Amino acid sequence: MRKVTYSMNVSLDGYIVGPDGNFDWSAPDDEVFRFWIDDIREVGVHLLGRRLYETMLYWETADQNRSFDDAELEWAALWNPLPKVVFSTTLSEVQGNARLASRGVAEEIERLRAEPGEGDIAIGGATLAAEASALGLIDEFQMMVYPVLVGGGLPFFPRSERRVDLEFVDSRTFKSGVVYFRYRVAR
Repeated sequence: MRKVTYSMNVSLDGYIVGPDGNFDWSAPDDEVFRFWIDDIREVGVHLLGRRLYETMLYWETADQNRSFDDAELEWAALWNPLPKVVFSTTLSEVQGNARLASRGVAEEIERLRAEPGEGDIAIGGATLAAEASALGLIDEFQMMVYPVLVGGGLPFFPRSERRVDLEFVDSRTFKSGVVYFRYRVAR
């Protein structure tokens, strides 16, 4: 069965965006960006909330941007054909290799797990991930922790009263001080 992974950049105090909605502190250096390129190769479909979808639209025209370096073009070549499911109550259409979710997150994940295919089912976006986590649908939490305190904003981990035990899988420290952590949900 395909596993569901939630991975995002996060501040040391636990936020994916600061109180002002800014996340410029999480721009990856070359080493971290290369890690994300390798990581996306393991993804078979990506579930996104509206805000993350709109942020990632930037990559749809990357092949036309002459200022992009080889790594950015490689990312775009992997990201753009990747199937995406967008969860939104305000969008009426999406672009690229994306479709609007026609069901709730639990039903979409169940459907994707039942379909033939390889690669993880990745979830991006804290609000969508919080809903999936509350339903017990996330198998792994993967976070790229940046050495910055933003003081508030949108938290990486859902705020719930449900305890979730985790098992350590992997970590990696980058030269920039960014640390990657990967935990599996103990079942």
